[in-house]
Parts: sequence; C-alpha cells; structure tokens
Amino acid sequence: MVLKGLERTLRPFRKDWDMVFVGTGKEALELLDRRPFDVVVTDLRMPVMDGVTLLENIMKLHPQVVRIVLSGESDMNWIMRSARVSHQFLSKPCEPEILKFTIAKTCGLFDLLQDKTVIQLVSKIESLPSLPTLHEKIMDMINSSNASIREVGDVIARDAAMTAKILQLVNSAFFGLPRHVSSPAQAAALLGMDTVKSLVLNIRIFSQFDLNKMPSSFLDQLWRHNITTGQLSKKISEEEKLEKTAIDHAFMAGLLHDTGKLILASNFPDNYRKALSLSEMAEIPLWESEKKIFGVTHAEVGAYLIGLWGLPVEIVEALAFRHYPSRSLEEQFTPLTAVHLANIMEHEGLSGNGKGDSSSFDTDYLNRLEVIDRLPVWRKVCIDTIRKGEIDDA
Repeated sequence: MVLKGLERTLRPFRKDWDMVFVGTGKEALELLDRRPFDVVVTDLRMPVMDGVTLLENIMKLHPQVVRIVLSGESDMNWIMRSARVSHQFLSKPCEPEILKFTIAKTCGLFDLLQDKTVIQLVSKIESLPSLPTLHEKIMDMINSSNASIREVGDVIARDAAMTAKILQLVNSAFFGLPRHVSSPAQAAALLGMDTVKSLVLNIRIFSQFDLNKMPSSFLDQLWRHNITTGQLSKKISEEEKLEKTAIDHAFMAGLLHDTGKLILASNFPDNYRKALSLSEMAEIPLWESEKKIFGVTHAEVGAYLIGLWGLPVEIVEALAFRHYPSRSLEEQFTPLTAVHLANIMEHEGLSGNGKGDSSSFDTDYLNRLEVIDRLPVWRKVCIDTIRKGEIDDA
C-alpha cells in the first residue's frame, strides 16, 4: 500500500520520467537485467531481500545506476549498513518535490561524463583514499581515549577524502540534522565521537592511499595544493564579502577541487602516470593531458562523484567548471569564481608566471562579471595569506 501510494504521488511526473514500481528486491534485479535504468530508489526493510542487500547487488552488477534510499528507518545499524552502498538517503515521509528535485539533480550529472567505464567506476566508489599520514593520525585518535571530537574534526577538515565522505553523510537524511552543514569539523561535532568512531572503525568510510600506485611526493604535493587552494578560495570570498554559506562552500570546493585526481590516480595508476609524464614533457596543464589519455579530466570526474554524494550544487559547479568558468550561467561572484582564481594563483606560485599545471585566467568570464580589475587585490590577499602562515600544515 505504501508503494501504491508513492506511485500515485509520482503520477504527475510521468511526462518527465519512465518509472517502474516493483514490490521486492528480487523483482528489481530481474528488471535491471532486462533493461537499463538510471536511478533506483529503495526502502530498507523489504520482504525476502532487504534494501541494503539490493543496493549491494546493484553496485556489483549495475554500477552505473544511481542508488537512493527512501526510508523511514531510524535504527542506527540499518543506517550504517546503507551508508556504504547508497549515494543519497531521503527519509519518509518525503515531499514529492524533494524526491523529484533529488532525482533530477542527480540525472543532470550524467552530462558531465560520457565514458561508461569511468561512470561505472565512479558510481562504485564508497570512499576516497586519504593521505597516509592523516589516515594514521585519525586512526590513532579514534583508538585513543584522550582525543576530543574537535581534534578529530580538525584532522578530517585537512583531508579532501575524509571531508567529502563526512559531508556526504552528515547532510543526508541519515542523521536528520535540521540545517545544511558545510564544515567537516562542525559535522564531526554534530555527529559525536561514538558515531564518528563507528563510521571509521565499523563502516570504514576512510581508507588509506596505496603508495605502491603513486609516489608519496605526488600525494604530498596534491594535499598541499588542495589545502592551500581551499584557504585562498576562502580568503578571496571573504574579500568579496560573500555570505557565510558561500564562503564555506568556497573553502570546501577549494579543498575538494582535485578529488578527481585521487579517483584517477588510485584506480588507473599506469595511465595516470602517463598523463603526468605527458603534462611535463609537452608543457601543458595536467587536465589537458588527462583529456588526451582518459577522454575526460579530473574536474568532471570529481564533480560527478561529489554530485552523486549530494553535496551542494555550488561545490559541484566549482569542481566541474573551474578550468572554464564561462560555462557557468551565473552572472555574479560565486565559489566557482573564487576556486578558479585561487587554483591558478596557487599553481603560479602567486607570481603570475603561469608555469607548471597552471592555466590562464578566464578573462572573458571575469569581464562578464565586471571584476577583472580586482585581480591585483585578490593576488595581494593570497600573497598576504601565504606570508602570514595561515595555511595549515599536515
């Protein structure tokens, strides 16, 4: 009866979507074997096969399908089990417009990636690999009786992989928080030590990067670039007097902007080494060499995953378009603008020489926003931030 009620509720959307409703996980898997689907929405408690088992099978057999939980379940064990295999979690009762918005936003991500192999890979990812030193530190803290949740939150906030996962979880309906959380340290504090410990030890939402795949120097450089870009994005946004939420989004987008590099380097290490070599030999930006080898850049790959995990669209857009922000339809200064500026300035060493992985500023975009004359101001803000030692150290 609940399923029939949901079917009636979603009937007005039949012009937009091709929808099929089935009563068991077994029926869903049989249907997926016969025809393609973009999204599966499931409850957790179902007869014969529960929702977690269904999603585990879908992740294994049909990894390109987006997995959404729609459930009234409040038992923490069920929630923890589903955290690993679902992209997003909505609680019942759920307003039809919220469900429609979630699905529509998710389907909009399909335009970012065309390569089916990459889509399947990204959709299967449960967590991203963290910097080994920070992974060891968080494990030591979790196993210690002396560490505070604030200290744990501070470590999470310094690692892109941990930040992405903790924000995915805390902003889902898993935990029913009344407001959107954009700070990983705040997320950890709201969840509490027991929940964070369970996520780390039992669900294993944080994993360590395999140093056999890429040299530690690559990871160290990537970490320093991410944390610096995040801090500079925040400072630039503060200089432009953006709202607090937008400033938080700018910092998070800066910290997460190279998420795609972690995905490609950890899953395609041989080809990624080729991309790094081509970038150096041909003296072209890394994202251009990625395009030649993978047919896609780390920007789109990272944005796709972060979007699947339900992080704010402002962060997704900043990841996806930072190399060519003119593709954005926004006509005002946004976190995308801040990350575009901070990323280039950090790669240039703030000197403006445009060396290494740097690309040039999108002057058409900055002219469109009528802010190009602010470049010297932003550069000074970034230089002052670096000189004052305001960038965190691992």
